[in-house]
Amino acid sequence: MKKTGSQILVDALVREGVKVAFGYPGGTVIPIFDVLYDTKEITFILTRHEQGAAHAADGYARATGEVGVCIATSGPGAINIMSGVATAYLDSIPMVAITGQVASPLLGTDAFQEADVVGISRPITKHNFLVKDVRELSVMLKQAFHIASTGRPGPVLIDIPIDISRATLENYEYPSEVSIRGYKPTFEGHPKQIEKAAALIAKAKKPVIFAGGGVVASGAHEELKKLAETTNIPVTLSFMGLGAFPGGHPLFIGMPGMHGAKCANRALQECDLIISVGVRFDDRVTGFVARFAPNASVIHIDVDPASVSKIVQVDVPVVGDAKNILTTLNGIVKPRGSDVWNETVKEWRGEKLFTYQDSDKEIKPQAVIEKLYDVTGGDAIVCTEVGQHQMWTAHYYKFDKPRTLISSGGLGTMGFGLPAAMGAALARPDKTVVNIAGDGSIQMNIQELATIAINKIPVKVVILNNSYLGMVRQWQDLFYSKRYSSTCLRKGRGCPGCFDPQACDKSYVPDFVKLAESYGIAGFRATAPSEVENVLRGGLGTDGPAVMEFMVAPEENVFPMVPAGKSLDEILEG
Repeated sequence: MKKTGSQILVDALVREGVKVAFGYPGGTVIPIFDVLYDTKEITFILTRHEQGAAHAADGYARATGEVGVCIATSGPGAINIMSGVATAYLDSIPMVAITGQVASPLLGTDAFQEADVVGISRPITKHNFLVKDVRELSVMLKQAFHIASTGRPGPVLIDIPIDISRATLENYEYPSEVSIRGYKPTFEGHPKQIEKAAALIAKAKKPVIFAGGGVVASGAHEELKKLAETTNIPVTLSFMGLGAFPGGHPLFIGMPGMHGAKCANRALQECDLIISVGVRFDDRVTGFVARFAPNASVIHIDVDPASVSKIVQVDVPVVGDAKNILTTLNGIVKPRGSDVWNETVKEWRGEKLFTYQDSDKEIKPQAVIEKLYDVTGGDAIVCTEVGQHQMWTAHYYKFDKPRTLISSGGLGTMGFGLPAAMGAALARPDKTVVNIAGDGSIQMNIQELATIAINKIPVKVVILNNSYLGMVRQWQDLFYSKRYSSTCLRKGRGCPGCFDPQACDKSYVPDFVKLAESYGIAGFRATAPSEVENVLRGGLGTDGPAVMEFMVAPEENVFPMVPAGKSLDEILEG
C-alpha cells in the first residue's frame, strides 16, 4: 500500500482508536491537515490556542483513560503546547503530541519557525521522537501510543519534518505489535513482596491507606475499596486521587497535605503503617519531609520503580500495576474489626472534614461549591483551574467516583480547566461537565469560549470572582503583612485590601456575563447568597454551554493550611 507520511500518521491515529483530536494548523503541518480534511473517523477540534489544544487532549484522556491527541505546527506552535505537555507529564496522563518541523535539510539552520522541539520537550515527556525517515514513522507512532498508555502513563511527542509528511512510502503496513528494548513495565507485583505487605498490615496497630492518581490510572478503585473495608483501615487520598475512594464513605478521612484535612494530616503523623498505593509523596503532601509520619513503616505499591523511596524511605516496595497487586493482596489480608485506632480517627474526623463561617451578607465561595454538589447530586465531572477555588473544590465537592475530578496537580497550571473541560465534555457527552474557575485563571485560556460556542460543547463554567489572584493574595495576607503586590485584578500593582468597598472600582473587569453573551453563550451572575442556587440551576439547566459568575467574599482564605516547609502537625486553622 502506497501512502505519504501524512497519510501514515492519520491512518495510525485511526488504528489506535483516536476519535477526537485537538490542535491548530500552520505551515509545516498543512499536509497533515489536508489528509484530516477527508478523514471521517476523527473529529478534529480547532482550538483558539495551541495550549488550549494540549489541555483539551489532557482533559479527554483524564475523563476516559484513553490517549489524548493534540497537533501543532513548528516553532511557536510547538512551544505553545509545552505547558500542556508538562502538565500531563507531572500528572501521569497518557497523551501523544504531534508537532510539525521544518524540512530535514533545514534543521539546525535557524530556519523560519524552527525550534529544537525534541530538546525542549525532553525533560517534560515520557519519551520523544524526531522522525528522520518516512520508513520509521509507523513504528514510532505505534511505540508512541504504547509508551504513553503503559506503565506509568505520560505524554509522548513526535516531531515530524514537513518533508517526511510529504514523502511517499511503498508497501506501507502498520505494525500489529510493539516491542521496545529496555522498556518493559512491570505489571504483576512480586508475590513475596505482597506477602510481606500483608504481614505488616496484620501487625499494624495504627494503619492508614494513602492512595493517589495511580489507583485512578489503573482502574483499581473497587480493589482499593475492598481492601479498606476488609481491613477496616482509614483512607486518605492525594489531590490527584480524589474519587478513587468514595468521598462519602465512613472510612474516608479527606485529602492530606498543605490544604488537607486536619484529620488526615494527624492520622499520617500518628500512624504506625502507611499503605501507599499509586502516590509519589510530593512536597504538598509531606510538608517538611524529615518530620513526615515519624513512627510509620511504609508499604509502597506503584508501577513506577523510580518513585519508590525517591522522597520517603520505603520498607516494603511492591512494583507493578495497582489493580493486579491489590487483587492479590485482597486475597490474603485478614479481616480487621473496629478498634481504638478507628474510634480515635473517627473522633478526629468529626461530622465534617472541612468547615467555614457562612454569611447571609456576602457569598462565600465554599457555599457555592457545596450548593453545586447538591444541585448536581455529586454526579458531574468537575474540572478546575488552579488557585483557591481548586482547593475549595477538593474540600467541598465530594468525589465518589474516579475520573470525576480533572485538575492540574503537579504543575499547577492556571488556564488548564476551561480547555480540559472542553475535552472532557467531548469525551463524556453523557455527563454534566463543570469547570470551576477563579476570575484570574479563567482569563488565561478564555479564548476557548469560542471553541466551545462554535462546536456547541455543553461546558458549564462557574467563576468564583473575588477580584484577586486569590492564592497568591492569601500568602501575601498571611506571610507578607497584607502587602497585596500585583494581585488585585481591579487596582493592579498595589492594593491596600478590601477594607473599604467604596474605595474600590465596582465595575466588572471584565464583565464575564457580557463576555459570555458576546460568544453566544448564556451568562448568569449572583451578587448575594440568596441568588446562588437560582444561578446554578439556571446555568446547569441551559441547553448548551453557560457561564455563571459569583461575586464572592474578596478576602476569604483557604484553611486548613500547613505553611511551606512546616510539618503536617504545624497547621493553621484560620
